[in-house]
Amino acid sequence: MKIHLSFNKRGITLIELLVAFVIGAMVVAGIYRIFVAQSRAYTVQDQVVEVQQNIRSGMEILLKYLRMAGYNGNRTPSRLLTSIFPGDFAFNVSDDAVRIEYAINGQLNTRVFFRNAPTAELMEDLYIDGIQQPGFPTALLGNVNALTFSYGVDGRAGLDGTQDGTLDDFNNDGNIDDADFVPAATVTAGNLNVIGVRVLLTARPETLNAQDDRFKMVQPRTLVSAITIRNLCLFKTN
Repeated sequence: MKIHLSFNKRGITLIELLVAFVIGAMVVAGIYRIFVAQSRAYTVQDQVVEVQQNIRSGMEILLKYLRMAGYNGNRTPSRLLTSIFPGDFAFNVSDDAVRIEYAINGQLNTRVFFRNAPTAELMEDLYIDGIQQPGFPTALLGNVNALTFSYGVDGRAGLDGTQDGTLDDFNNDGNIDDADFVPAATVTAGNLNVIGVRVLLTARPETLNAQDDRFKMVQPRTLVSAITIRNLCLFKTN
């Protein structure tokens, strides 16, 4: 017995081919959209991580030297040749810059941290016995939107009964919190004794492209830290 197989030899029609192309194009387009979304998310997260790490590094350097303020004290404050920020020669505190002095190996170190507005950089300047050191000022962090200092106080400056070595509850709410750190104008006007500093540092990631929507998704990041200046909390100043 012979078996005869019958095959449809017509092939596929043009309509069927076009439908297959359309379905394939839709699948490819969907895969491409997923790829673009994942690539954008990766770029954004990479920028976020980078800016957060940079802010943390800059803040740690700043806090390191703030903690050293007044170390091996009783040294005459240095008189620099040029003022770093307004009020520097009068040794006034500032809202956007800080001057730190400490002595090591008999030498008076003066460090100044400030924001360079034209370049939007966190700057560090170093003087030893009043002489600016080579390579300074130097940039610690770029793309800085804001650098703000506020101050925790312990009574009035001088040897009077308003000092007890601890931060004052400036707003009298029974708690020591961010509201007890006051602006520079309050410190200067009241001749208050500074023993703590609160630092607010805001920076943004590097611009990817002015027209790139990915950059618009990465907002500036802010880090806030508050410390007591341990060398100034142990004794009264005059």
